[in-house]
Amino acid sequence: MTQARRSGSDLTEAIMRTTLELGQELGYAKLSIEGIAAQAGVGKHTVYRRWPSKGALLLDSLLSLNGSDLDYPDTGDVIADLRTQIYGAVDLLARNPLGPLFQALVGEAQRDPGVATALNERFIAPQADRTVARLRAAQDKGQLSPGFDLDLAMALLSGPLYFRLLIAQEPVTHAYVDRVLDALFTGMGPRA
Repeated sequence: MTQARRSGSDLTEAIMRTTLELGQELGYAKLSIEGIAAQAGVGKHTVYRRWPSKGALLLDSLLSLNGSDLDYPDTGDVIADLRTQIYGAVDLLARNPLGPLFQALVGEAQRDPGVATALNERFIAPQADRTVARLRAAQDKGQLSPGFDLDLAMALLSGPLYFRLLIAQEPVTHAYVDRVLDALFTGMGPRA
């Protein structure tokens, strides 16, 4: 099918799929709009009409994969629910091409304010909001200390995970997640 006959959504999907495939094969540093366009069978202007930069294209490509895997359950047990959600995120990042490409995207966000803003607005802030909402529901049910700062709890939950993934570049395992949750909930639980 030629470019002229492919619908806009088919073109967008082909470009994002190609971005992930080439990103996995070449790595983010060697990924280029021109290479993506050629591999997807479109002109580079077709790509640039949809995305202003390689980082913006990678963000959309990554977000198109499995957003619903990061939703929170609400079983009534906040620790179990956090564990389930964080395990899902860890498992998602452990699969190729996500882990290395997500790391590269966060690195790109340090250089490109547009990518930083989009990453925060479309991924980081919504995940933080979902986490705080789940913690608030638990707090309202008396499962967490009423005075505990929920935004701080979010930072304490995610900080060690991002540190290990992005700075130390060590695997984030289920056992590590359990250690983080145990440490946090020792101080966050309801007081007798």
